[in-house]
Amino acid sequence: MTDITKSIISISADDIISEIDEKLYGSFIEHLGRAVYGGIYEPENANSDESGFRKDVLEAVKVLNIPVIRYPGGNFVSGFNWEDSVGPRKNRPRKLELAWRSVETNEVGLAEFDEWTKKSGAQIMLAVNLGTRGADEARQLAEYCNMSTDTYFANLRRSHGHEAPYNIKYWCLGNEMDGQWQIGCKTADEYARVAGEAAKLIRLVDENAKFIFCGSSHPYMESFGSWEKTVLSKCFDYVDYISLHFYFGNPDNRTPDYLASSIKMNKFINDVRGFIEDVKKEKKSDKEIYISFDEWNVWFHSNEHDSEEKPWQIAPRLLEDHYNFEDALVVGSLLITLIQNSDIVKIACLAQLVNVIAPIMVEPEGLFLQTTYYPFMHASVYGRGTALKVNTLCASYDTDEAKDVPYLLSAAVKNDDGIITAFILNRSLDCDITTQLNVPKEYNLIKHIELYHDDLKAVNSLENKDCVTPREVSVDNSGFVTLKKHSWNVLIFHR
Repeated sequence: MTDITKSIISISADDIISEIDEKLYGSFIEHLGRAVYGGIYEPENANSDESGFRKDVLEAVKVLNIPVIRYPGGNFVSGFNWEDSVGPRKNRPRKLELAWRSVETNEVGLAEFDEWTKKSGAQIMLAVNLGTRGADEARQLAEYCNMSTDTYFANLRRSHGHEAPYNIKYWCLGNEMDGQWQIGCKTADEYARVAGEAAKLIRLVDENAKFIFCGSSHPYMESFGSWEKTVLSKCFDYVDYISLHFYFGNPDNRTPDYLASSIKMNKFINDVRGFIEDVKKEKKSDKEIYISFDEWNVWFHSNEHDSEEKPWQIAPRLLEDHYNFEDALVVGSLLITLIQNSDIVKIACLAQLVNVIAPIMVEPEGLFLQTTYYPFMHASVYGRGTALKVNTLCASYDTDEAKDVPYLLSAAVKNDDGIITAFILNRSLDCDITTQLNVPKEYNLIKHIELYHDDLKAVNSLENKDCVTPREVSVDNSGFVTLKKHSWNVLIFHR
């Protein structure tokens, strides 16, 4: 199709990609910047509850319906001693935090974060330090968290006031361990050895534990590919998921390239899909190994400002990207790509949740929702169920980095009530696109949610919270819909 203003989108309720794991809509909170202190936790604030948690933040998080939150890092975890974060607060040490050159008070630790996640409706996906520590400390943490036995670390938890186990199911074994920036970085063989032993010991403690092994830190690492194959091969019996991390940005203000970011994400996923298949063939195994895309987001706005912060502060302002409208469009495209690959991607974590490259920005006097909050909320709320294949016929464009980029990017999900939701991004900077909708004849379009702003650089703020917000568009059953130029759209069909 060459006419940019016309397109056809076809959805069949029976053409299935996969059931979507609800953990596809996970997030991430690290002890970094103001994510915890001054973010989710601010006991001196009048809007905080009896435990010191910001009630307005909790309400904004609950709307997102996040099932799982990765914690406590990130780079932070590779120098973190878990024992520092448990027990009476008055006894917890104040430590130099080397990853982000801050001071960690440990005022919020495992018990407090568990309380917060329960209030928010999520579960913890706990990361283990395999930078400065190893398998023994990992199995001690597993006993502390999950065991009801009359043994030392289980009894230590009880002495800290928590009779019931925390029941952590998902364990991230280290973080970005091939990165030279990482405390205790390792070669693939070194990492495979320690991570495999950690998994073995944790599973001896809790046979139901699930493990996320580190993949290469991003797809442009020299170790990418060889790292994944080494780790998957050497730790095959224990791997449930391999992790992917990828951040996107537009520092050179090349918007057409930027709006094509999902092509890079899709290639990354499918490259790792291939590595998994290669190792399964080598092992002559049909074991299912999945992807945990446990760090993904837009991240580039704050980079030039972070150096202004002096080291060794408590909760300095780090990585506080203020997202504009085009960032929201890119986040939407990445969510569509995750849904399209939901057969292999079973966990994904938007990094991060509050203040730090986050959809929610918090100040003592209040909060505002960033532009990126809305596509993530739409996908999490409406994107549960079964991912359907979508056939999109539309014009395309070329950029310096990609060829044949379709102007429309789309995904569809059928939920348990039979409702079909289509997520559609119009990448065109100039043209509204009239789309013919081919859906099963028993379905009618009953709602069209649109996120649009004429200014791609528009942002939300405390002073102007509603600059970029979604709105409902009137619908009919003509079988056609108009998608505005550079817009994010949610179309909901009922029988």
